[in-house]
Amino acid sequence: MRFELAAAVLFAIAACSAADRPATARAPAPAYIDLPGGAGGIGFDDLQFSPRLGRVLAPAGRAGILALVDPVSRGVRAIGGFSAAKRYDGGHDFGITSVADTGAALAVTDRTARALLLVDPDRGEVTARAALASTPDYVRWVAATHELWVTEPDAAQIEVFAARGLERRASIRVPGGPESLAIDAVHGRAYTHLWKGATVSIDVRSREVGRSIANGCEGSRGLAIDELHDLVFAGCADGTVDVLAAEHVIDSLTPVRGMDLIAWSPSRRHLYLAGSRSGDVAIVAVSDRGTLSLLGRAPGAVGGHCVTTDDAGHAYVCDPDAGRLIAVDDAF
Repeated sequence: MRFELAAAVLFAIAACSAADRPATARAPAPAYIDLPGGAGGIGFDDLQFSPRLGRVLAPAGRAGILALVDPVSRGVRAIGGFSAAKRYDGGHDFGITSVADTGAALAVTDRTARALLLVDPDRGEVTARAALASTPDYVRWVAATHELWVTEPDAAQIEVFAARGLERRASIRVPGGPESLAIDAVHGRAYTHLWKGATVSIDVRSREVGRSIANGCEGSRGLAIDELHDLVFAGCADGTVDVLAAEHVIDSLTPVRGMDLIAWSPSRRHLYLAGSRSGDVAIVAVSDRGTLSLLGRAPGAVGGHCVTTDDAGHAYVCDPDAGRLIAVDDAF
């Protein structure tokens, strides 16, 4: 992993203290978006936003649907035909649980079928399918190589598929991982965590895995990237978010209790962190140098560990027990 940041910046950031951080406020009351088939609970594990479609993408696990949510009207369109179950067991190991937009189709992973599928969002149909070597966690689109990368923690690997026809191209070994996956399109790198306190970068063209860098987490979880300033945000299981630059942790903040995914808004330079134990959503500002400031909190959901943003002042958090999404307005 290579981070390009001047040493002077590191010293300047290190000099910042908690006393310099502004007081926090409460965000406006959230809105609730019920999903079809969600009554009784849905085991969410991933949320994404598609700028191309202008929709929040919610793989709705047990409900057997991919939900497309309009961020303006908050109406929901459901694409069905995936693995489904009548009862919610409190987990997120059933049905489709991750999604990525390839620019032409939506890719989803089905944990029950152990498969990668391409979906035509206009027709609402599955157009291609590929078997996976192990249980999938996350799928992400690599535009530079026109590939889909699927993390498989049980096999300690990432499987690589061509977008056209889902031909399997390679597997990338990630001993001790992989947990989460984020693509830096500007620098041609992918980032993933090792479960215990480290992050690695992968060259998306050569697929070479770089050396591990300490990320400050006892338990690594979510990932997000500020491509413009070459900053990597590492979410920790305890609710801490660390900023990595130049192979160092340059700032850290613990605004929630319990955390998995994190969401990044480049236009606002805000991070959104869902507290799965504290049941809230933290809105955190990030300076160009990587300094973190807690702006405020909004109500979330206990157990809600996935979050995304439309980069237009709204965050969306999963509420698994209620089978719905929570829409949070960012007033900061």
